[in-house]
Amino acid sequence: MERTLSIIKPDGVEKGVIGEVIRRFEANKIKIVAMKMICMTKAQAQGFYAVHKDRPFFDTLTDFMSSGPAVVMVLEGENVIARNRELMGATDYRKAAEGTIRRDFATDIEKNIVHGSDAPETAAFEIGYFFNRFEIMS
Repeated sequence: MERTLSIIKPDGVEKGVIGEVIRRFEANKIKIVAMKMICMTKAQAQGFYAVHKDRPFFDTLTDFMSSGPAVVMVLEGENVIARNRELMGATDYRKAAEGTIRRDFATDIEKNIVHGSDAPETAAFEIGYFFNRFEIMS
């Protein structure tokens, strides 16, 4: 079984789509093995997105991610990284496929409702950033 990190970003929490995002995971047989609501500080957001520190969008992204509550989850399932990314849709919501989370709810390329790990190595780092092993159910 593979694991990945999923975040319902502050815009998703504000729009009240937490339940719908979770429903889509469960409808696609993706198991949630850890979940909590957090409010990242700017420093925490910068640490999480450190891989993007030299990108032009780093400051606006970390400002946004520290602007309000977010829901972080560990998802588990067969090929869950790819399956979650398919459910999320393209980063640019305008290019996302019909029926994806971003196509249905996003209104901005940065404020695009959800985040998901892109590879097993990234998932391991990202899960460890928010959860310790005692918080993840087997």
